[in-house]
Amino acid sequence: MSEEKKNNTGKTKKRKSPFFKYKETIKEKEEQIQELEDKYLRLFAEFENFKKRMRKENQNLISTASEDVMKAILPVLDDFDRAKQLSDDKNSTENFTEGVELVYDKLFSILESKGLLSEKSTGEDFDSEKHEAIAEIPVTEEEQKGKVIDTVEKGYKLKDKIIRYPKVVVGK
Repeated sequence: MSEEKKNNTGKTKKRKSPFFKYKETIKEKEEQIQELEDKYLRLFAEFENFKKRMRKENQNLISTASEDVMKAILPVLDDFDRAKQLSDDKNSTENFTEGVELVYDKLFSILESKGLLSEKSTGEDFDSEKHEAIAEIPVTEEEQKGKVIDTVEKGYKLKDKIIRYPKVVVGK
């Protein structure tokens, strides 16, 4: 397979056959292919992880996209609620017109359809996880101690997430 040839120093040198050369080239190419396959598999796995992460972030974004809008509209809803309370008071001289009541109902139904829920808190036991106490007042009845006596601002949930805690007065 190999041929002998004398070089300048007089020593004989074995020459490699072309078959051996091709075998080395094929081995190098196979190693390159293996490296490229490994890079491809790692890149593919990273891309799949990226797609999963983006899908999850999109779902989070979609579920909370309207949160800022809801928070911005809440003061309007509070004003409507206060005006409605005044009109429901028998001693009040102010009238809450039917048109404004319709606007209130429409606005609230729109917000409800987007996932907004108002939290009722007056009369419940005070829970610091669910309520924000802004004042404590002394109460004469023992069963009112530790309970929410009055709700200054309603609390709201967007789907299952609390976006504003109710501001309450607690009996002590």
